[in-house]
Amino acid sequence: MRILMVFTSHDTLGDTGRKTGFWLEEGAAPYYVFRDAGVDLTLVSPKGGQPPVDPKSDLPENQTPAMTRFKQDADAQKVFANTGKLEDARAEDYDAIFYPGGHGPMWDLADNPDSIALIEAFYNAGKPVAAVCHAPGVLRQVMFEGQPLVKGKRVTGFANSEEEAVGLTEVVPFLVEDELVRLGGLYEKAADWESFAITDGRLITGQNPASSTAGAEALVKLLTAMAAPVAGAA
Repeated sequence: MRILMVFTSHDTLGDTGRKTGFWLEEGAAPYYVFRDAGVDLTLVSPKGGQPPVDPKSDLPENQTPAMTRFKQDADAQKVFANTGKLEDARAEDYDAIFYPGGHGPMWDLADNPDSIALIEAFYNAGKPVAAVCHAPGVLRQVMFEGQPLVKGKRVTGFANSEEEAVGLTEVVPFLVEDELVRLGGLYEKAADWESFAITDGRLITGQNPASSTAGAEALVKLLTAMAAPVAGAA
């Protein structure tokens, strides 16, 4: 099982003067879900190297067991510090693609030609695509058979109410929930900050940071099912 994780390289929160990046839990928790499942993992980002961590994600009140494990894991930290370049990634080398969130992807991945082409290549090849929190925003220009990929599919992502709660409704380039709805996605959500992930066919989306483990587990489950022999097959 080979999974490609795509991280943001963007570290500026609009024109607020504040820093952003990927949400640490959304990188660490899926990383360990995949590693513990024996997945062969590759990490990439637009610029390569260390993807920026949103400083808010590392505040005391946001600590999680996966983050604690990550901070004690020098090998994992080295992997994160040395991501490859997104432009060099090829869908044929992997079984699935996973996007961690944080606000960063809304700026450098949502309209990134390499990212859009890569997601389309995965999906066209019958491979799963997964994204959590703000990362479903990377699907906004992805097409499948002439229509937006999310059209007619059950999806979730960072809710308008959650964006409002963190005070960034007027800062982000678009609202994930609104964009998914605009594209024809069948948007669903759980209560703010609760874990919620949806699998619709080969598309997996998670609502918020708390959903990163569930989203990653759903991807492993889907890949395992896809790899299983069909009953009655010769």
